[in-house]
Amino acid sequence: MNTFMQNYTQKDFMTSRPERMFDADFKSALRYLQSDEISLSPSLLFALSDLNRQEMQEFAKTWQTFPAAKRSRVTLAMAELAEERIEADFTRIFRYLLDDEDAAVRANAINGLWEDEDPVLAALLIGALRSDPAVNVRAAAAEGLGRFVLRAETKRLPAALGDEIQTALLAVIRSRDEQIVRRRAIESLAYVGNETVRDIIASAYAHDDAKMRATAVFAMGRSADPYWKRTVAQELYSPDPQLRFEAARAVGELEFRAEAPRLIELVDDADREVQSAAITSLGQIGGKEARRALIAILEGDDEVAREIAQDALDELEFASGSNMLLVDIGLESGEEAILAEELQEEEELFDADEDDEPRDLLDDGALRPRRKR
Repeated sequence: MNTFMQNYTQKDFMTSRPERMFDADFKSALRYLQSDEISLSPSLLFALSDLNRQEMQEFAKTWQTFPAAKRSRVTLAMAELAEERIEADFTRIFRYLLDDEDAAVRANAINGLWEDEDPVLAALLIGALRSDPAVNVRAAAAEGLGRFVLRAETKRLPAALGDEIQTALLAVIRSRDEQIVRRRAIESLAYVGNETVRDIIASAYAHDDAKMRATAVFAMGRSADPYWKRTVAQELYSPDPQLRFEAARAVGELEFRAEAPRLIELVDDADREVQSAAITSLGQIGGKEARRALIAILEGDDEVAREIAQDALDELEFASGSNMLLVDIGLESGEEAILAEELQEEEELFDADEDDEPRDLLDDGALRPRRKR
């Protein structure tokens, strides 16, 4: 949980009426932002959620009076709040702020739009990637285009736009742009399953810089390409915690069950983020061994680990339950028992198969934001 959200208790999120999450109204929120208050209350920021056209006009007029540092701080807080609370919708504000004079504001706005899958936004991100003068904005645009690459790969985006996105990302990867921009472009392009992208990932992995190699390992997981399983498994033993972290999460993305024992070892890793990635991946790969490990964590004393393990176990059980739903389709009791037995046998075979196929990229988890090291 980010530091902004840690400063508030659960009572801050009590609903007061359907159209607004809190008692604060829009005008109160604007007055609050115009004040000299240093803290940013979630209750008042929520009043800026889902603005109508008239409210947006008032917001824009007020926003232009704020200094750059304040605009940056407010947009970062809104982006974090929107990630924490699904009820918060700052889409209209973030779209408006894509043209802000301050680069930090533009980058925060792009990051805040991580759930926006409108093709119009994809075109705007291509423009920012190609021409924005700020490195952090170009990097955010490159990262933001990833979900549109996935949509194009799954035929949910016009082919012409998908081709344009790929062309823009490839141009950046092959350019002399800052490394952070090229890294984010590689990560976004990783969804494309062809030899060109495989070669790009291989070149990144052979790079002298550890951050570029970490990007390569991240891309291996995102690619859902079994070709990378052995490489990712090797990096689970890397002395570099950044590489162990990326490898642990990539094993989960590839659902490489053969590495469950190593993930269980990494639950006790000295690096906290490696621990978290290992626990999360145990929920993704599934199987009896992973389930037992997660239950053991839940019975431990580490409160943070228990919370992550509970989420991972929920994901594991949900995936298992979705299979068992096939049983409840009106079959006779004897037929249900036979089908349940067959499903159990398939799971046991899957547990023993080291070359099992990775999960469908359409899984919601494929687009979750991740913490950058």
